[in-house]
Amino acid sequence: MKVMILAAGRGERLRPLTDSLPKPLVSVAGKPLIEYHLEKLALIGVTEVVINQAWLGHKLPEMLGDGSRWGLQI
Repeated sequence: MKVMILAAGRGERLRPLTDSLPKPLVSVAGKPLIEYHLEKLALIGVTEVVINQAWLGHKLPEMLGDGSRWGLQI
């Protein structure tokens, strides 16, 4: 199963946190927000994830890698 995560917003209401970090990578309880989604998607059988990114989007693959730690392909 394939899924697309829409993560292209700048996160204006989370400023100044999002001045140097994309909103999906803002940490809550010790891990980035997007990791909560990736974990749940892996649990329900998703195998491939496409992440729509814009603001500081280059930081997502730097932090998430290829998704293998969740058993996903990003």
